[in-house]
Amino acid sequence: MHDDTDHFVLICSTCTGTASADAVQDRLTDKLPSGFAIRHVACMAGCAHPITVGFQAAGKAQYLFGDIQTTQEIEALADFAVQYRHSNDGWTNATDRPRALLTKTLSRMPRIGGA
Repeated sequence: MHDDTDHFVLICSTCTGTASADAVQDRLTDKLPSGFAIRHVACMAGCAHPITVGFQAAGKAQYLFGDIQTTQEIEALADFAVQYRHSNDGWTNATDRPRALLTKTLSRMPRIGGA
């Protein structure tokens, strides 16, 4: 991790979906904007929707996406990372997110200290 890393993609390492956490990481690594790091997390309680992938950064809303199964959905996560990185507070509307993620959002939690 570099000193300028302040955004994180969290990939559930215990999900048993069509792809492994390592496979999702391999597909995302070179597609993420600068400032992102990928972390594996043992269970994010999205077990009914494998694989689950989260986004977090200090001062921003946090997201959890589930049922990530296809290359198109992984590409959409990379596109969302760019959108998330450039957002001041991380808040995005469902219709503004990449289309492949439209029905994949499991949660959006407001940033700490704000709405």
